[in-house]
Amino acid sequence: MSLRCLVMLCLLLWPLIGQPACARDSGTDRSVVVERHVRHFVVEPSGAYLLTVEQSKTIVDRDALHEHAQYYIGYNQSLDDVIDVQAYTEKADGRRLAVQPHQIRDQQEAASIDAPMFQDTRLKIVVFPDVDAGDRVVVRYVVRRHTPLFPGHFEDLSAARFQRQRDFRLVYDLPAALLLHADATGFAPTTVADLPEPAAGKRRYAWRYLDGDNARLEADSVSYLDYGKRLAVSTFADYAAFARAYQERAAGRALPDDAVTALAARITGALVERRARAIALSDWVRRNVRYVGVYLGPGSVVPHAAASVLANRYGDCKDHATLLEALLASAGIDSTVALVNNGDAYRLPAVPTLGVLNHAIVYVPSLQLYLDPTAENVAGGFLPAALLGKPAVLARSGDFAMIPFFQQARSRTFTQFDIGPDGNSRFKVTRTGSGAQAEPYRRVVRATAPLERERLAERMLQGLGQFGDGVLESTPQAEADNPRDDVTLSFRGASSGFTQLPGPAGLATTYSLWGGLGDAVLAFAQEPERRQEFVCPAIDAEDELRFQLPKHSRVLALPRAVRVEDANFAYRSHYARRGALVTVRRQLKFRHTAATCSPDDYRRMRPALERMLRDLRSQIVFKGG
Repeated sequence: MSLRCLVMLCLLLWPLIGQPACARDSGTDRSVVVERHVRHFVVEPSGAYLLTVEQSKTIVDRDALHEHAQYYIGYNQSLDDVIDVQAYTEKADGRRLAVQPHQIRDQQEAASIDAPMFQDTRLKIVVFPDVDAGDRVVVRYVVRRHTPLFPGHFEDLSAARFQRQRDFRLVYDLPAALLLHADATGFAPTTVADLPEPAAGKRRYAWRYLDGDNARLEADSVSYLDYGKRLAVSTFADYAAFARAYQERAAGRALPDDAVTALAARITGALVERRARAIALSDWVRRNVRYVGVYLGPGSVVPHAAASVLANRYGDCKDHATLLEALLASAGIDSTVALVNNGDAYRLPAVPTLGVLNHAIVYVPSLQLYLDPTAENVAGGFLPAALLGKPAVLARSGDFAMIPFFQQARSRTFTQFDIGPDGNSRFKVTRTGSGAQAEPYRRVVRATAPLERERLAERMLQGLGQFGDGVLESTPQAEADNPRDDVTLSFRGASSGFTQLPGPAGLATTYSLWGGLGDAVLAFAQEPERRQEFVCPAIDAEDELRFQLPKHSRVLALPRAVRVEDANFAYRSHYARRGALVTVRRQLKFRHTAATCSPDDYRRMRPALERMLRDLRSQIVFKGG
């Protein structure tokens, strides 16, 4: 059966069967086929290595040209040399068009929020000439890692992209004295016949990727590395050995000098309670030290000295953590760096690799307190949501720790529309953030220029299909510098043609002008069903919506109150009218035993979500006077 016929069959059968076999592979990008991808590492006793990469792929559809008519070679300019690049386009008629030197460009990689420990990466961009659908693009290059991150050790993490992979292999030649530990899912050990035999004294390890179906990535699902096909290899026997190696490289960097000691005394001078002192020090670092990834030598795992970070007022996550360690030590508070994933990975491979542990924060054991001094949008004492509920490796001891999955974060939204006889409306939206929600609001005020505040309200209205203007207002708490305070912000303005009057009209009972409870439920229910674990943060939200209707209006229909309670959700809605004033009140709390939920959890939650969604979609029907 042809591919076109198969697709048509899937479309015809979809309404008739719940989950057809042809839907299982909904994640594979068939616009490209990778015929060959081989990564061959030859590792030296020092941990340095030579990496040879060969790739050949066919562009099936023209839509793939934008992404695949060039190839990106990432390398660390402090650690690596790219010593050879050969590439060409093979046309459908067999002609080969070689990539010329001027078609290989070099540029700095944009900073990645998923890997704040590694910002020294550059890209060589290989631009293939005259590529069209049906052509094959081929590249071969060699990278020499002359300075290992950890002397005497090697580690690597790989996963295939969601395309057909006819021959994807990973080959590692290591000194016989270096044992390579592996955690393989979707990769099988294999033999290698088309590469030179390993040199004397080296042992070869090789795996091939097991090509097959790929389910699409679901909304808010955990990292593919948590459940998908991936290969982690490492010469570290366990995470304790890995932590020792990190700590050895960072040794002595967190020692305070006179300047660090004096600063710690100035910051904590009036504070007595240890937790308050630790949080004040963390807040100072996150507010006063810029996030910049600048390295000399193997800086990807070696922080700069605390005194240097303080003098320069910039650094990466390890530098921030090192300075905070030194400040805490000056204040008599013991701490350690904690290595954690800063993306969506909630599980650690069986063997340690920096591909997952890509962020450094600080842990204070005596207070059981985690601090992220790079988190500009979260005050000290709280953590970015991406870090909650994750395993961490404590650098000093090598022990595992579990970051708490819950922290206080509450939002309250009050919205009022005063509707005129012509259907236009004046509105006011007031939002209060508490706990971990407060600092993001404070950042909005600081980062939004006065002129931009008017445009912000206009864009919010346009997102709801409304037209009008408004202005952002803030309270003294939003302008203040106390991270413990709740923060309240308001939007005030006008909306043209808010509803159609005169005559009967319907009013939605959910207007997410600025996030709120409704958005939280909708985000939760993005998928009709789930097959992957997903991130399910705690929710604590209250919304109150008021409509001041025109005089002499009559309410024709008012939704009924809804109450939903199960093991995870507590949801209430209430509707009331008093003369021309209609009020909608809703409360929602969500709690779970972890930061992630399983597909089985989602199946149990779905009935409650559907009841809440029906309520959120309800309408108030009235007739204007």
